[in-house]
Amino acid sequence: MSREEIIKTVNDFLVEEIEIDEHLLKEDALLKDDLGIDSLDFVDIVVIVEHHFGFKIKTEEMSNVRTLAQFYDYIGNKINKK
Repeated sequence: MSREEIIKTVNDFLVEEIEIDEHLLKEDALLKDDLGIDSLDFVDIVVIVEHHFGFKIKTEEMSNVRTLAQFYDYIGNKINKK
């Protein structure tokens, strides 16, 4: 899966499922501060990522993921390791 496909898939579920305004979805956006993703949203995101991409997010692996670009890269790296 290309990075562009990952970005589209992630952005689509962030807008539709987590209800984040599309204009906020910039690569340098901070997940918590700019997008307002809280712990309850994160639980939903874990389930959605597992459904769309076929792997489970590990909390300890996400500790350094702060921006949307880092989240895209995290997903890309996990897909490429499969």
